[in-house]
Amino acid sequence: MELRHLRYFAAVAETCHFGRAAERLHLAQPALSHAIRQLEDELGVALLSRTTRQVQVTPAGRFFLAEAQRILEAVEAGARGARRIADGRRGLARIGFTGTAALSHLPQVARALQHRLPEVELEVHADLLTGEQCEQLRDGTLDIGVLRPPVTGGDLDLHVIETEPLVLAVPADHRLAVEPVVAMSDLRAEAFVTYPASYSVVNEAVLRSCRDAGFTPQREHEAAGTAVLLALVAGGLGVGVVPASARALPLAGVVFRDLAGAATVQLALAWHRDRASALVPAVLDALGELFPVEVPVSGRTR
Repeated sequence: MELRHLRYFAAVAETCHFGRAAERLHLAQPALSHAIRQLEDELGVALLSRTTRQVQVTPAGRFFLAEAQRILEAVEAGARGARRIADGRRGLARIGFTGTAALSHLPQVARALQHRLPEVELEVHADLLTGEQCEQLRDGTLDIGVLRPPVTGGDLDLHVIETEPLVLAVPADHRLAVEPVVAMSDLRAEAFVTYPASYSVVNEAVLRSCRDAGFTPQREHEAAGTAVLLALVAGGLGVGVVPASARALPLAGVVFRDLAGAATVQLALAWHRDRASALVPAVLDALGELFPVEVPVSGRTR
């Protein structure tokens, strides 16, 4: 028994007429009659009662018709779903975010995907440093990363979506809290709460800014994420230099101040050039309203 037999029988049963069913199926009537006979022979029951004037569905045929229609509908639904997955309109989008990127961009990303790709489920991997995201893009754990370049290796494509300054986070009772703008050189004697020495692009930008100001920071405490870093600052354990988007994470006891002489950091969408599934171009296209992205993309950075 093949799916075509079910389709043929359903057409005849629904029209009660071999000629009209054959027209609907774009099939010669003798071929249709032969196929129905094959189906009945295989089942061992008569599905149709034929006379010279009419075709009627037998009780066994009515039962078989309902089952055949259910099977055909399930097959069609499966085919539609498979096609939507193949063209990126359905599936699971695993997107990684650096800590502050989740604060500044995750709401818009979630809204854009819900609007443009309602059958795509968003799985968020938050508070991932750039190096961690690169590893996960390469091992297939992530589909897209929202990270801070530069990245190592030539297998990841990037699209820069934002450049933002670094700002100072200090305890509310700190001497610099009253200053509207602070120079990097004013931090020479301060204890620093920093991001991890490995993996963190922001940490490298902070070190570079300190060196350019003529000193090496006193790294007293290390925090894996922005929320923890700011909590340690609020506790008086040091000052922090963070991306400006960290202002979206208000914390009692922490004051943000602009920094003169500090580096800037970029934010980029990243994906694996060779591992990317059909879902990735579809998601990038959906996000184009927020961050115009050229799809497909070749090259490393845009």
